[in-house]
Amino acid sequence: MVTMSENHDPIRLLAIRDTPLSLDEVYAAVGDDAAGGTTLFVGTVRDHDGGKSVAALEYSAHPSAEREMRRIAEKICADFPVRALAAVHRVGRLEITDRAVIVAVSCAHRGEAFAAARRLIDDLKHEVPIWKHQVFADGEEEWVGAGEC
Repeated sequence: MVTMSENHDPIRLLAIRDTPLSLDEVYAAVGDDAAGGTTLFVGTVRDHDGGKSVAALEYSAHPSAEREMRRIAEKICADFPVRALAAVHRVGRLEITDRAVIVAVSCAHRGEAFAAARRLIDDLKHEVPIWKHQVFADGEEEWVGAGEC
């Protein structure tokens, strides 16, 4: 575990990766001796969207995406008593059940951790320039951008 005295920046991990995401890595990043609550959210690729069967999808990110992630993370840390925060998003082709995004927040109390994690994932989905290209089982395709996912 890391205490705030050892690492003053509560933002412990932010990344956009083209490799599988690790729950253990994200959870370990938000470990803190003073945290009484840790919330972890995992977004996975589901097999349907809008009543249509999804075969696979591909995420792509603008070069500014990690900078936007940091801006959002800093805002979350300013608005909530965050001990530690982490967020990773996958890009590239993903299959059904693959992890697309993982966020985690630890705070002194569970309610704060839940609220901060909820705002973190919502803001990431609405503001970070990451686009989703869905491929449906019937051969149709669709692009969904930040703010629409």
